[in-house]
Amino acid sequence: MRVLLVGSGGREHALAVALSRSPLLRALFVAPGNLGTAAFGTNVPVRVDDVDALVALAQRERIDLVVPGPEAPLVAGLADACAAAGIRCAGPTAAAAQLEGSKSFTKDVCDAAGIPTARWERFEDADAAVAFVRRRGAPIVIKADGLAAGKGVVVAQSVAEAEAAINMMMRENGLGTAGAAVVIEECLVGDEVSLFAFCDGETAVLIGAAQDHKRIGENDTGPNTGGMGAVSPPAFFDRDTQELALDLLVRPMLREMSRRGTPFRGVIFAGLMLEADGPKLIEYNVRFGDPEAQALLPRLETDLLPALSALCDGGLADAALRFSDDASVAVVMAGRGYPEQAATGAVIDGIWRAEALPGVRVFQAATARNDKGALVGNGGRVLTVVATAPTLIEARERAYRGVDAIRWADGVYRRDIGVRALARAEAAAATG
Repeated sequence: MRVLLVGSGGREHALAVALSRSPLLRALFVAPGNLGTAAFGTNVPVRVDDVDALVALAQRERIDLVVPGPEAPLVAGLADACAAAGIRCAGPTAAAAQLEGSKSFTKDVCDAAGIPTARWERFEDADAAVAFVRRRGAPIVIKADGLAAGKGVVVAQSVAEAEAAINMMMRENGLGTAGAAVVIEECLVGDEVSLFAFCDGETAVLIGAAQDHKRIGENDTGPNTGGMGAVSPPAFFDRDTQELALDLLVRPMLREMSRRGTPFRGVIFAGLMLEADGPKLIEYNVRFGDPEAQALLPRLETDLLPALSALCDGGLADAALRFSDDASVAVVMAGRGYPEQAATGAVIDGIWRAEALPGVRVFQAATARNDKGALVGNGGRVLTVVATAPTLIEARERAYRGVDAIRWADGVYRRDIGVRALARAEAAAATG
């Protein structure tokens, strides 16, 4: 099978590694790819948002299956354009991708399908949004209605913070068109987890779960980022509970999307809050997460490619997916100054030392070569150091040994990835 993987981040490096293990793979192309994906396929300099060029590339290289990494090309209609060209795409149509492209669309689907979620209102007028916040008080959540690269959500602890978020999104155009309208919702309280499943329009097959660490600073301080690390699986969210969450929060969505004539086919990533009275949906994403994919995929024991192929053909019910019982911890190393202005150009050394450690793998994202051929940081989130081990505590220790093996003057990272999960596991053990 000839495959085109779309994207350039650590997620795509992890996907490239998983795809390369398939005996069905004949050729892998990655657009645009990165220095990590180049070791497993042919990088092609085509932007992820250039749908026409991606389809032309797929036609030129006789691609059998397109595997989208990020959400932007899906919202822009990549799957639709592939279908028109007779090429299979392991992702949803633009209409179905509105589950991620529009927060209010998702809320409408949830209300129609009876999916538990936070109470919400949508606003296109900043004055009305501010007045609503002043009536409701804080804490309260402000969300840009459109795509904002993981940076469009503010959990405001005060009315002043909520007003500042509204001003940034709606009056100052801080997120471009993504923030022209906002969704304001109640603040859910509990443990936040990410649930992943393959969907073929009717069937949802569990992939697994992870717990992301969004904020830049330790103890969940500072601004939100695209993700600074992840743990898989969450110690307090076993596979039986994950299946129950699929029944409550994902399978009803599939039925509602089919009823609307826009069946969802692809990877669904449901962000959940585990509240005292059960899980509630925070949001849907229509692709693998980053860095959750880097934590999940190293635990995969079966072939990824047949499952991706089956979700295009309605054959997921017969797909076999098996993950190891090992724990996985992923630590993101970012350029100093991220998520604002990340420092670039400093030499990175020691990835080979990290990967020589048991159970450790390093996925690249924003790396480049300088004029001397040395590896350098070239963006925000640059590396993801991932370790697997039989227990969470061992995986965490291995991951940080891997981080410590890398020399990079501009590298910043959190030292507390997995601490919360360990505390929950220890508390559960203590109470039986």
